[in-house]
Amino acid sequence: MENRALTSLSGERGILLVISGAAGTGKGTVNASLLRRHEEYRYSVSATTRAPRPGEVDGREYHFISRQAFEEAIREGNILEYTEYCGNYYGTPRSELKKLDEGKNLILEIEVEGAMNIKRLFPESVTVFILPPDYETLKRRLIGRGTNTPEDIENRMKKALSEFTFVKDYDYAVLNRDGEADRTADVIASIVECEKHKTARAPGAVETLFFGKEHR
Repeated sequence: MENRALTSLSGERGILLVISGAAGTGKGTVNASLLRRHEEYRYSVSATTRAPRPGEVDGREYHFISRQAFEEAIREGNILEYTEYCGNYYGTPRSELKKLDEGKNLILEIEVEGAMNIKRLFPESVTVFILPPDYETLKRRLIGRGTNTPEDIENRMKKALSEFTFVKDYDYAVLNRDGEADRTADVIASIVECEKHKTARAPGAVETLFFGKEHR
């Protein structure tokens, strides 16, 4: 029988990948590139109590559930992290973790507070903060969307600067330059691949594989 002592090192179980970034950093585009170009990634579908918008599909954009069901899931420990925004809950269902057992790397695109909660619950998770090249680029991207008022842009810039103070609490920070989302995605994929081979993820594996039980 094949010795499977080093399965953690060989990456047969997926990595829980937490990605954050302020509005305008391009995290959504980077995550889409990871999913499109690296087949071993899956996206964690959040649950929400808001109503579906036209074109949204339950289980694809979100798991759409009632407020009562969401609060019950919180009480039962089936929501890993959550927030309330504009009167609706948004959170990560525990059931999404099953994708890790399928050998897939699971992308959680969440804000700073949720990311720190996930890191506390799952210290083995890998946290990545996506940054713009500089202040002016971030502002230009927000203006370029053409959907935000000057006041909204100013508020988003203030929020971004506040979020940037938490970058030091993440495992990695990656710059996302204009037109380089695929490159940024590849950098993150390289980080995850290296993480899979950390000896700390398989304590005692080498001793088991090469020296037997008596050397554990």
